Amino acid sequence: MYENRHTRNFYSAPQSVTSLIAAFLEPTITVGVYLLALLWSDEPVLRPDLTLCLLVFALTFPGRNRFRDRYLTAAVDIASSWLMLLLILALCGYATRSLTFFETDVLLFWAIVTPVLQMSGMWLGRRVLQWQSTQPENRRPAVVIGAGALGVKVATALTEGLQRGIDFVGFFDDRNDGRVHSEASPRRLGGLKDAAPFIRQQGIRDVYITLALGSQPRIIELLEDIQGTTASIYFVPDVFGISIIQGRLQDMNGVPVVGICETPFTGTHSLAKRVSDILLASLILLLISPLLLVLALGVKLSSPGPVIFKQRRNGLDGDEIIVYKFRSMRAMDNGDVVKQATKGDSRITPFGAFLRRTSLDELPQFINVLQGRMSIVGPRPHAVAHNELYRQLIKAYMVRHKVKPGITGWAQVNGQRGETDTLEKMQARVEYDLEYLRNWSLGFDLQIIARTVKVAFFDREAY
Repeated sequence: MYENRHTRNFYSAPQSVTSLIAAFLEPTITVGVYLLALLWSDEPVLRPDLTLCLLVFALTFPGRNRFRDRYLTAAVDIASSWLMLLLILALCGYATRSLTFFETDVLLFWAIVTPVLQMSGMWLGRRVLQWQSTQPENRRPAVVIGAGALGVKVATALTEGLQRGIDFVGFFDDRNDGRVHSEASPRRLGGLKDAAPFIRQQGIRDVYITLALGSQPRIIELLEDIQGTTASIYFVPDVFGISIIQGRLQDMNGVPVVGICETPFTGTHSLAKRVSDILLASLILLLISPLLLVLALGVKLSSPGPVIFKQRRNGLDGDEIIVYKFRSMRAMDNGDVVKQATKGDSRITPFGAFLRRTSLDELPQFINVLQGRMSIVGPRPHAVAHNELYRQLIKAYMVRHKVKPGITGWAQVNGQRGETDTLEKMQARVEYDLEYLRNWSLGFDLQIIARTVKVAFFDREAY
């Protein structure tokens, strides 16, 4: 019992004050602005208003801690999240015929002012944190144990994170200056035996241990020495050689388990992703249905063959799925060997070239989204034959299949479209896909969708 209870404490780290403030800030501002709009318009607070406030608070709590994010990134995230919430509320209001219970001018004021105040609150919080980090009593001197490549990475992260109130002091390593990392050598403070006395005498607050696991006896001895001080101790595993996807710490019946590669779509994230896919795909299909009919007619008249080309692709967990596209070629390669389209490819019809250049050939894939085979945003699916080739050539290539493939993706809006005629181009595409998995959020999805509209009409890399 003793070990299990303390293992669980390992996971229940106390929430920071800034996280607690952030949890209430966004919901409070959202509800407060609505009540302010009612007061400004001399409208009474009726039961529908209270119901809306409770619903909005429940949907927005807890708010995200954006105080340390880049300002532009946080602003885009706030705006996209707010638009998504308004869309959900509008659909609920339409479905329940309850929109007539609310004043139009109140809703308009609320829709415009809320994100502005949320951004202002986030900016004010950032300024407060920056001011606090400059105060001498809030600075935390830190040292790194281990002067290798990993130690240098940690030191660089500490140095670049000055706004977090950390002052990097130096390294400790038993190796002499000629054997440690060249960037660490000038700041080496001594060997491991010197660490505990230095930490105690200089009032070091944080210690980061970057020694290899093979040095276990030395680590145990070092920990026993440092635990005689008041410094906080952090162990940094050397995982830079592998691709970390949604890394997190878990408790498996009292056993600490470190997740290295995991899908971002688990639990409520999976539900949020699926609901947003269904809502957006349904809305988009409704809006573009006339365009789909025109394009289908254009494909039929431009060349003989079916309107829809059914492609074999790998989907979630690498399982084979069927993906729809408007046919843009005379040939329909879909076997064990698939030749990628190239510039000036004779197989592409004139109308097909227009479809591919504007990405309109991908529109039938919104049906795949409703079927649950694809998402609107995710790594683009490649031909099965290409997957078998690149999984052997590119590190972590198949990790992109831990999520459903998408109609558009982070790689595509960053110029990674069209033919991947070199290994380097495919490698770059995969890197963007992995970055998407590491940083997924609904706001990120909406940002990619917005950029896709621009890319579809102004990018000339697809053919």
